[in-house]
Amino acid sequence: MQIWPIRNDADYQAALAEIETLFSARPGTPEGDRLEILATLVDAYEAKHTPIAAPDPIAMIEYILESRGLARRDLEPYIGSRARVSEVLNRRRALTLEMIRKLHQGLGVPAEVLIQPYDLQQQAA
Repeated sequence: MQIWPIRNDADYQAALAEIETLFSARPGTPEGDRLEILATLVDAYEAKHTPIAAPDPIAMIEYILESRGLARRDLEPYIGSRARVSEVLNRRRALTLEMIRKLHQGLGVPAEVLIQPYDLQQQAA
């Protein structure tokens, strides 16, 4: 079994093409071992060359609500009144440090996501 390092996009594309041909290989077979090694190399290459940016804080909060079957009112203990929750989720008010702390502790939302800058809607004059 000859394996090569993935050093550039051409190597990466070749590894992906080979993975596709080996995708149905059974674990424990030479083909399965090759697939596992190539997948590990591709994963390492992708992690180094195509890092995933942290999600938008408001999008993350909305995802938490949806994935856990929560309603906006469930955010009131962490953000404040119904009006305050609406302002934050509609991007008219930024998250405060206290809100970030409460969301992190209460809902387990990663603080490093919540502290990311995000755009707010401009108030009509």
